Amino acid sequence: MSADASPVVLVTGATGPLGRVVVARFAADGTRLALVGRDREKLEAQASETGLAAEAWLPVVGELTDAAAARAVAAAVEERFGRIDVLLHLVGGWVGGTPVVGVDPDEVRSMLDQHLWTTLHVAQAVVPGMVARGSGRVLAVTSSTVADPARDQAGYTTAKAAQEMLLRSLAREVAGSGVTVNLVVVRSIDVTHERETAPTAKNAANTTPEEIKDSK
Repeated sequence: MSADASPVVLVTGATGPLGRVVVARFAADGTRLALVGRDREKLEAQASETGLAAEAWLPVVGELTDAAAARAVAAAVEERFGRIDVLLHLVGGWVGGTPVVGVDPDEVRSMLDQHLWTTLHVAQAVVPGMVARGSGRVLAVTSSTVADPARDQAGYTTAKAAQEMLLRSLAREVAGSGVTVNLVVVRSIDVTHERETAPTAKNAANTTPEEIKDSK
């Protein structure tokens, strides 16, 4: 496969625990990678650790809670590689521990920023180009708590539900265009592999980054 033919994968949240595992997998498959984060030094360190060739990757610093910044990210990738074939959106975080009646509205806003607004902005920046080319794939990770909410996690669950409904709507809208939108549903991402090193009933249903990586 020539360099020009190899797929272009844009990974947001690339320096997070899941992002690092996924980037290594895509790199092994010979893809060209655009790694998006808020810290260029972390992006460059990750590329070095993963052994990415200079011509096969691009660091892009951007704050995806801002629509204009998301458009600038997409433009930078398309200028370098000509297109975006896959959007792997891994931006997110978790805050919880407070009942609904006591939750801080700023906590909910923070969760919506991370899960809903970053998703909307990057999808609006990337998907039109995919539709115009007649091919593309969008993937994100959602939580099983959307269907079965846990107590004291209202801010997080509300934001994940909003993100999931946004992407399900997008999937319907691009159906038949050659673009697909998929969600990987997990209960909890087991970054430290406690399910293997210290198994309990509580962590038995957790999913490791490697398992998510292999679902691509």
